Order: sequence, then C-alpha cells, then structure tokens
Amino acid sequence: MNFTNKRKSILIVEDDMDIADLIDIYLRNQDYQTYIAYNLKDASALLEQKHPDLILCDIMLPDGNGKTWIQNIKLQKDLPTIFLSSLKETEDIIDGLELAEDYITKPFDPDIMVARVKSHLRRATIETGITLSSTATVYRDGWLDLNFDRFEVKVNGEEISLPVKELHLLFHMATRPGHVFSAEHLFDRIWGVDSWSDVRTVMVHIHNLRRKIEEHSGSHRYITTVRGIGYKFQIRSTFKQD
Repeated sequence: MNFTNKRKSILIVEDDMDIADLIDIYLRNQDYQTYIAYNLKDASALLEQKHPDLILCDIMLPDGNGKTWIQNIKLQKDLPTIFLSSLKETEDIIDGLELAEDYITKPFDPDIMVARVKSHLRRATIETGITLSSTATVYRDGWLDLNFDRFEVKVNGEEISLPVKELHLLFHMATRPGHVFSAEHLFDRIWGVDSWSDVRTVMVHIHNLRRKIEEHSGSHRYITTVRGIGYKFQIRSTFKQD
C-alpha cells in the first residue's frame, strides 16, 4: 500500500529557513502536503487550521521551547511527532523521546528523515489496538489504577498523562502480568520492525515509566527486570472488573 498517495500533511516547525526549505523540498518530492512555521505562535495557528498528520519540530525556537510546546499538544492530541535538534547530549535525547515518537540530531541525512516520517505515518495509519488476554478491564491496588477500556492511568488517585509509546508499553505488559517480555519483543510490538530506533529505546521508556508510576510508591516495583531475558509487570493484587 502506498501511503504517500493519501496526501498526508506534515507541519514543519523550524526557525532556520534553509533547513526548513530543505525538509520541505524532500517531503514534497514524496507527495506530502507541508506547512512551515518559523516560530511556535505560527505553529500553533497552523496546527489548529490545518490539522497535520505529523509534526517535525525543532527544540530551540525564537519564542519558546519545542519540548514544552509538544508536551502541551500531547495532552490533547495523539499526534506523531519527531524532534529535529542540534542538541546531542544523551539527556536531551532521552527527554525528547519521552515526549515524541522520534528524535533526529542535526545535521541529518534528508533521506533518512523522510524514511522516519514514512515509518511513523505508517504506524499511525495502521490500527494498533491492544487485545486483552483476560476479561479484566481495570487494575487497582491503592496506588496504581489502569483502565484498559479508556487507556487511563492514575497514580495515587491522580490521572497522569503518558506519551503514547509509554502507554502502549505499560498496557501491553499489564495485560499479561508476570509474563516476561524480551526487549526485542517489546520493541517490535510497540515501535515496529521498520522503526529507525533500536531496542535501547525500550530501556529508555522503561526507565521513564518506572519513574512516573513507582516514585513514592514504597518498595514495590511494577516493572521488574529479569536479568538476561527482559521485563515483566508485577501486580500487587488482582485485576478487578468495573
């Protein structure tokens, strides 16, 4: 199936006009509809007016931080996002991957950039719903609440927002508590075999999930590492029906 024929649209948020034009040329050559914003104010306007299928976003922009902007968008829209940034430190990349589906450092190969765009649009197009392995719809233990029907997560009674990949990772493991998943399986299931990332991405997202759902929960670890094999979701009690 040729997804480019569907005229998917992409919002390019980049203050360097030369880079923005380069991205624009390569994407238009693949028959994508593109919109360019050189700052976050214009990007917000285009987002509401044009409803793009994917965002390519710089981080350091004239009127703000692209990470903060994307974080606010993710609270409202499940929209594939790729950061393009000259920030290359490990911490910057990890922070970026916590919010977005991908992170490309500058300078970059335009052909690889296009390939990543295609990959994420393809995965966004294909329905990847989670199939429960039991009849349970809710897990509650007094600290962590998971609602499988609504894809909601609560920690200590407060609903938290997780990036889509973290949500899929958590719910995929939680549907089979106690089962050990290899990093390779999780990567293929959540990111797909055509992803330009690698299995190390799983470790980054596991780390982020642990920090968000286990902090201040006492000694219990919901996601445990089975040395040399992979990861599993450990329950405190049993699944309950709503």
